[in-house]
Amino acid sequence: MVLGGAKVSDKVGVIDRFLEIADQILIGGAMCFPFYKAQGHSIGDSLCHDDDIPLAQEALDKAAAGNCELVLPTDLALGREFSAETETDSTEGVDVAEGWMGLDIGPKSAEDYARRVAAAGTVLWNGPMGAFELDPFAAGTRTVAEAVAAAPGYTVVGGGDSVAALVKFGLTDQVDWVSTGGGASLELLEGKELPGVAALNDN
Repeated sequence: MVLGGAKVSDKVGVIDRFLEIADQILIGGAMCFPFYKAQGHSIGDSLCHDDDIPLAQEALDKAAAGNCELVLPTDLALGREFSAETETDSTEGVDVAEGWMGLDIGPKSAEDYARRVAAAGTVLWNGPMGAFELDPFAAGTRTVAEAVAAAPGYTVVGGGDSVAALVKFGLTDQVDWVSTGGGASLELLEGKELPGVAALNDN
């Protein structure tokens, strides 16, 4: 499972579900910062919702007690502000200085994620690895998208941003299943009943 996006709370149900059944959950996007904060790292001006920090800590605790590996980026691409024209920098680790914000996973993390995706039997991807709409911060999402497209396992991509990334990089037709219904696909993966699916089952 590859999860990105902005908020842990949006995907905590999927994280809980897949901590029970997945071998690995790879975290990217701004949702990695509550995990870093829970671990005591500095995150500078990176996007982080305070109510996500205890959720991230709970997920870390569950992963430590279970068989699923919860993987966080080990390096980051930074910007002064959310802009394609901003000053850029990178980190060797994950601590972010004040005045900077993490806007993409770094190259080492992207390569690591790509290797993990290539070795998987089934890959589910929901959420970009960074601000891929800004060219200086598109590399992490591009690397993961290309890895998903080339993966020998069965590949499923859900969510508007993930699909937009596939379209941007010309990879849509190289994925086994693509869904633009991000919220609905997450609810289905969480195990919730969807009214439309229930109606089909009733017939």
